[in-house]
Amino acid sequence: MSHDPGKPGDSTRAVHGGERDRPASDAVTTPVFQTSTYWFKDSAELRAYQEGRLVRDEYGRYGNPTWRAVERKLADLEGADDAVLFASGMCAATTTFLALLPRGGHLIVTSDCYRRTRQFCNEYLTKLDVETTVIEPANVDKLASAIRPGSNLFFTESPTNPYLRVIDVREAARVCRAHGIRVVIDSTFATPVNHRALADGADLVLHSATKYLGGHNDLLAGAAAGSRELVGELRKAVGILGGCTDAHSAYLLLRGMKTLALRMQRHNETGLHVARTLEAHPRVRRVWYPGLASHPDHATATRIMHGFGGVVSFELDADLETTMRFIDRCRIPYIAPSLGGVESLIEMPVVMSYWDRPREERLRLGITDSLVRLSCGIEDADDLMADLEQALAGC
Repeated sequence: MSHDPGKPGDSTRAVHGGERDRPASDAVTTPVFQTSTYWFKDSAELRAYQEGRLVRDEYGRYGNPTWRAVERKLADLEGADDAVLFASGMCAATTTFLALLPRGGHLIVTSDCYRRTRQFCNEYLTKLDVETTVIEPANVDKLASAIRPGSNLFFTESPTNPYLRVIDVREAARVCRAHGIRVVIDSTFATPVNHRALADGADLVLHSATKYLGGHNDLLAGAAAGSRELVGELRKAVGILGGCTDAHSAYLLLRGMKTLALRMQRHNETGLHVARTLEAHPRVRRVWYPGLASHPDHATATRIMHGFGGVVSFELDADLETTMRFIDRCRIPYIAPSLGGVESLIEMPVVMSYWDRPREERLRLGITDSLVRLSCGIEDADDLMADLEQALAGC
């Protein structure tokens, strides 16, 4: 990624953004403000706050200095006016839908996405008479054809889960803007280091901060970044719905974000190395990774992204039982859901996320019996690849 001499680089902003210019104390690190409420020195101060003449915190569901620092840092990294924290990435998505979709509205989403997002649309948004249209990822023509009078929101991950489809956000935003439709991008897999969707025209960017932003598999949090107006709507919704994070999780997230750019460099390097090596392996049927020329969105990814992340999805030339033996032989990655941490994690989506669904439905969603999703951590790439190779040889 080229460096703009007039603006600090990713690592500098990851370390200092949102903290140095507005310290909460003389401490180098922002403290954990472990409080549920805040006191006013007199009624005049309270009145000034209620009238908007004094900016400060009132109650723990509406604000906390620790997570305000995280919000400022994320806004700095994303190039956004403002950002807001949530209790989880799923909470960020559901709160966004509830805040921005009217009763009887129309939502457009992509088919390759987190299962729980799809489940929320089918089981909860329908109670508000919100209709959801599902389209093929990365197909702007399908997006255009799905738009109709009353369409409100286009939501997609980029890259998507688990096939890492990459959306041409600029083109999608152009199509949606012509119809007054807001574009919301879940950028969890990309992070602001690899892609800044707001700069390409998205209205709002979401993150499961549990993943790369936190980076250490030790917290749950979500976030949204965008214009002050849109973030203000979401912040109001958090205060009403109550999906706020806690001060200690915010502190862990703040600490994790300081090394985001450094960690993403390792994730990017290891992910590409593993993807290239697996693609050449005779036991691997196909690898899905945007950094490979074989990926359907490689051209888009190389044009809009600065790196392709640490998640590599691949299919073995094997059946369910053989694929399970491969997983069990791996010694470095943990068998676990999630991604983006310093530890490598590996899973079979068919078992981890879709085991309760009929096989026909799984196959319709592209969840095959031999699909593996590997989230590369920051271990030595050669060690991780050697472990995968011995597991492949022994299964």
